Parts: sequence; structure tokens; C-alpha cells
Amino acid sequence: MKLKLHALAIAAGLATAMNVMAYEPSKPECIAPAKPGGGFDLTCRIVSNGFKEAGITDIPMAVTFMPGGVGAVAYNYINSNRRDDGNALVAFSSGSLLNIAQGKFGRKLSEDDARWVGAAGVDYGAVIVKADAPWNTLAELVADVKKDPTKYVLGAGGGVGSQDWMKAAILMKSSGVDPKTMRYVAYEGGGEATAALLGGHIQIYPGDVGEMVGQLEAGKLKMLAVMAPERLEGEFEAIPTAKEQGYDAEWTILRGFYLGPDVSDEAYDYWAAQFDKAYENEAFLQTVQDKGLIPFKMSGDEFDSYVKSRVGYMRDLAKEAGLIK
Repeated sequence: MKLKLHALAIAAGLATAMNVMAYEPSKPECIAPAKPGGGFDLTCRIVSNGFKEAGITDIPMAVTFMPGGVGAVAYNYINSNRRDDGNALVAFSSGSLLNIAQGKFGRKLSEDDARWVGAAGVDYGAVIVKADAPWNTLAELVADVKKDPTKYVLGAGGGVGSQDWMKAAILMKSSGVDPKTMRYVAYEGGGEATAALLGGHIQIYPGDVGEMVGQLEAGKLKMLAVMAPERLEGEFEAIPTAKEQGYDAEWTILRGFYLGPDVSDEAYDYWAAQFDKAYENEAFLQTVQDKGLIPFKMSGDEFDSYVKSRVGYMRDLAKEAGLIK
């Protein structure tokens, strides 16, 4: 019996290897569901540039921008037009999953309408203001906001119920401010929100750490807190967490990729194998870190199950916040 099971395991492994070898993308592209700049663009660059620079593949990968609904347009497009296209990797974040959990990608579409294939890394929320803003600590910002929550405008990518709205709401709630009183402006992606902050249209940006790589060095922005469980390393090591400043405000952001729901097992296994190779490649991991993310090594069926469980968790969160029934 043990020999038979061993033989079956070997056969299964060979079958998977043959599936991977049987498929080769012709014109691969990464679809970033927003305008250039911001987190989706960053996520696509990790594979379009990172795979090539690390020697994972020598096949050029284009990046296509498809803004709308913080991922909704791209999700519907894939499900309507490219359900079985193994050439199309689509970037997503925890914000995408939150929108799916709330039914914002369409009532008929759920987390089961994609094949979640691999992670790019994790990121964390951050409290960002202009460099010349009067606040140098989160406590100073909170003190002013508590005096008059309607005086200051927060803005980020996505509307009410989005990931960035959740970050803002968590920040307000942890500060003793009713999230319903905050003034919030929705933008299409982090690039537009950053521009709005620099232009003075908003005063507080609950953005992502990864989007700020290199931005702080330019001296135009400053980060008052990271919404991580502990301090980060590298460029952001001097920035305190919200938690250590006395505010229970954490938000972890997962960034990764999905394929259409009818993509063949051969294509799916091919891309899962590429991610597995990348996770063992120091040059790729360095690219992930250079983009402000922390490596998160998970792909294939395990990743698919993990993502679907995260959507279930977020669906429960949205119900608690009164966003869905």
C-alpha cells in the first residue's frame, strides 16, 4: 500500500510538472486596476520588472491600466471577456477583497469568480500629511481633529466602505472620534490621492507605506504613523506605529494576483510555479522590499484558499460596521 501511495504521489508530481511545461504564455500582461501611480501600479511592476530582473522569465510582460471601481472594472472585464486567458494576471489588494466582500464588484460576482494565484507581498496602512503640515506626531494630529472633525478633510483611493475608508474609520475610532463625522473624499487610486494631498485639497491621507518609498526623501510629505503591528525596517524604521503612540489602529494590506475563473490548470500551475521560483530568488525578494513591501510567500491552491478565507473575514467585518446586511 505504501509503495502504491508513493507511486501515486510521484505520478501526481510528474503530472503537475508536465502541466507547467505544457503551457507557455504568449503575450503576458499585468492589469493594474487604476491609473498609473499608486499601489496597483506598484504591484504590477513587481512581476513585470521583478520577474525579468531576477531571471525568472525572459518573456516581456506589459502593464495595462484599467481604472474604475478600485478593481471592479477589471474584475468584470476578466469575467466577461478573458475568463480563460492565461496571459492576463490582474493585480489586487486587500481593498479589492473588501469590495468583493461587500458585493461592490457586482451581485453575481464573488471571490469564487477568479483563480487567486500568487502574492506580491504585504504592505501596511500609514498616516501621511504634507511636509509643512503643523503636526509632527499622531497625537498632535488627533488633538486638532478631535476639536473639530469637520475641519479637516481625509482622502484616499476608494469610497465609503473601501479599504482606505476603513483605515480612516479605524484611525478615527481609535482616537475617540465618531467615523461618521469625518469628511472623506474618494479618489481613484493612491496616485490621485497623493496629488490631492500635495495640492492642499485634503489634509490627511490614510495611505499605504509602499506607495511612499522614495516620496519621503523628496521632502514633500511626512508620515506620522505606520498602521503595522510593530515598527518596520529600512527606510521607515524611524517612524513609530500608531499602536505604540497609543492608538489601536492597524491595517495589513495583502497584494497579489489573480487569473480568470476558467483559466486552465496548465496555465494556473505555470504561474504558481513562477511565483514559487521567485520566492526563492534573492533578487526578486529585494525587488519586493525595494517597493516597500514585505515578502509573503504563498501561491497556487494554498493562496486561493487563503484569499477566499480573507474575503469571508472581511464580509463579517463589513456586517459589523453596518455596511452590509
